[in-house]
Amino acid sequence: MTVSPAPATATFVDRHIGARRQADVSAMLKAVGYDTVDALVDRAVPKDIRQDTPLKLSPALSEVEALAELRKLAAKNRTAVQMIGQGYYDTVTP
Repeated sequence: MTVSPAPATATFVDRHIGARRQADVSAMLKAVGYDTVDALVDRAVPKDIRQDTPLKLSPALSEVEALAELRKLAAKNRTAVQMIGQGYYDTVTP
């Protein structure tokens, strides 16, 4: 079974969140040898680091809103001269 790529008109969620159709999820689980996502999570994530309560998150932003927020955050960056230390030279490592 092959999984088809998402169509070009897919939403941000479709392009970035991952498989949500049961056929796609089942194919991926079969490829890694698990029957359910819960079984995979139980194997991959130790119980002692799991959070018992749901995260308290703000409502989701649209793609346009998220990009605007990221641009505002990036605008706060300040370019600075690197002062790594004595004897520093630009080098190319092959």
